[in-house]
Amino acid sequence: MPFISFEGVEGCGKSTQMRLLAERLRGRGGAVTATREPGGTPLGERLRAILLESRSALDPLAEWLLFEADRRQHLAEVVRPALAAGAWVLCDRFSDSTEAYQAAGRGLDAALIAEVDARVRDGVCPELTLLYDLDVAEGLARTRRRDAREGRFESEDLAFHERVRRRFLEIARREPLRVVVVPAQADAPAVFEETWRIVSERFAP
Repeated sequence: MPFISFEGVEGCGKSTQMRLLAERLRGRGGAVTATREPGGTPLGERLRAILLESRSALDPLAEWLLFEADRRQHLAEVVRPALAAGAWVLCDRFSDSTEAYQAAGRGLDAALIAEVDARVRDGVCPELTLLYDLDVAEGLARTRRRDAREGRFESEDLAFHERVRRRFLEIARREPLRVVVVPAQADAPAVFEETWRIVSERFAP
């Protein structure tokens, strides 16, 4: 079964789309592991609390390395075993987010990130990445309507989020066979129709 990642800027609706896809696949009898980064393991959830809340100051390099530690543990405990068992693996964020947020957003060395991340993944890569594209101001407005508390990334300025969005789109242009851009302006049911069309055409579930 395939490994599918869900990517996009803050508020793009990717988590909702992943949930809807998991429900559709399970309704058809599929074995599905739906997970997320950071998180997905007991260690990962502790790291998630550090990485996403805005109160603790983190050096950008330390932030990135915590994301990589989370990914390595997640692959070992969740992703590899689920793939070996024949389950669909759906992941809310993966390596593309690291390139977009830490390289483009934070300005860290993209080549270093790519080299270390490749070692961390050790050959594991999504067969399909669904990139939900949305204007960053609209995405941030959505997150604020949903939760008045701002996390570490929501509190960044628009220029940061524009850099993140541009890098996501650059990745899609670089890897068009893996990354499919899904316009995310419409409501969740309408976006899901496109999500399902892409997945069903690619994998015939």
